[in-house]
Amino acid sequence: MNKGGIGLGSGGGGGPTAAAAAAAAQKQKTLLQRVDADIGNIVDNFSFLVNVARVNDPPVRNSQEAFMMEMRAARMVQAADSLLKLVSELKQTAIFSGFASLNDHVEQRIEEFNQQAEKTESTVARIGEEAAASLKELESHYYSSAQRTESHDNQ
Repeated sequence: MNKGGIGLGSGGGGGPTAAAAAAAAQKQKTLLQRVDADIGNIVDNFSFLVNVARVNDPPVRNSQEAFMMEMRAARMVQAADSLLKLVSELKQTAIFSGFASLNDHVEQRIEEFNQQAEKTESTVARIGEEAAASLKELESHYYSSAQRTESHDNQ
């Protein structure tokens, strides 16, 4: 049995926080325990079925053996169904964690763009103030200049 771990990535971005990493490790441990329990259940019940179904047994089995075989087969089906649900859960986790990391990335980009917008607005406001100050200075020089008074006197 492969005990290497189930690929539970942290998604994109700057890496998981300590709490997220601990939660992911706990989830991985729980999933591995479920896999081990389900596979062990299937193997045990299958072994029991093989032992009961020996060829050298008399052809007529009593009802207790038949009931035990049906019960063990039902347990195998339940364990297989549990494994299928686990696979489905892993798929959903992969999909939703992908969306979660995508949402985190989008929120991060929105924050960056908001910061850039604020920076741009302050830069534009500063440039506007500097332009207004320069324009006032130019107007005062123009109205007090000798050329303006000479051209105004000639009219």
